[in-house]
Amino acid sequence: MTDIFAIEATGIDGKPVKMADYRGKVLLIVNTASKCGFTPQYAGLEALQKKYADRGFSVLGFPCNQFGAQEPGDEAEIANFCKLTYDVDFPMFAKIDVNGAGTAPLFEELKNAAPGLLGSKSIKWNFTKFLVDRTGSKIERFAPTVTPAALEKQIEALLAA
Repeated sequence: MTDIFAIEATGIDGKPVKMADYRGKVLLIVNTASKCGFTPQYAGLEALQKKYADRGFSVLGFPCNQFGAQEPGDEAEIANFCKLTYDVDFPMFAKIDVNGAGTAPLFEELKNAAPGLLGSKSIKWNFTKFLVDRTGSKIERFAPTVTPAALEKQIEALLAA
């Protein structure tokens, strides 16, 4: 497996972001969408960010339009929606693909490290979550139906490690 911290992504503002900037933090990396039945999870993700940020935790949101075209807006529209609707303060990134030939390198690594049900690597829907330890060596995948609040025990354990 490649080191996820060697990967670079694009912030929602269009600027490059080195994942190395997050080395040493516990991360919850999520593919998001603004017009999905799971979109209200933004509130839970932001609650986790507020609760654990000072202990070395961050949510990273990656908008994706591959599931039911539920993220049709451009980056400015997405950023505006997240801020105005859910007061999102965690880092958001440019819209990406999480499946197929154009899969973003970060999600390629996450899917390889933590396959889904029955070893499936493809992401099935918006708000699939990947919990990453401080070193990037332990990565767990959670289905969209798993709420952010349901991950608190795992986050606490990784923060305590």
